[in-house]
Amino acid sequence: QVQLVESGGGLVQAGGSLRLSCAASGRTFSSYAMGWFRQAPGKEREFVSTISSGGFSTYYTDSAKGRFAISRDNAKNTMYLQMNSLEPEDTAVYYCAAKRGLSSWYESEYDAWGQGTQVTVSS
Repeated sequence: QVQLVESGGGLVQAGGSLRLSCAASGRTFSSYAMGWFRQAPGKEREFVSTISSGGFSTYYTDSAKGRFAISRDNAKNTMYLQMNSLEPEDTAVYYCAAKRGLSSWYESEYDAWGQGTQVTVSS
C-alpha cells in the first residue's frame, strides 16, 4: 500500500499562493488516482480536487475551479496542488489520498491518506 506525506502548507495572506506537495512511497504510484481533500475547523472533510493515474483527467470542487491546479509527476512519485488567489475560507488541513482505479470525489473510496498539512489564510 502506498504511503503519503504532504508538505507545503503554511500561513499566507488573502490573495496569496501556496503549492502543496504529496510524496508517495512505493513503486506503484502511477497506478493510483489521487485526490486532495480539506477539513476546516468544526467542519467535515470535503473534496477539493482529483487527478487520474496518468494525469490526464482532473476534477475540482466549484470553489477551487479557476484558482487551484492539481498535477502529478509519476517519475517523482509526487502530486501537487497549486493554490492561487487564496481566501480565508480556504483555511483548513489539507489531505492527499490515493485510490486504485478511476479518480473520485468520494473520500470513502480512497485507500490511503496522508497526515495532512495546515493551510491558514489571513484576511
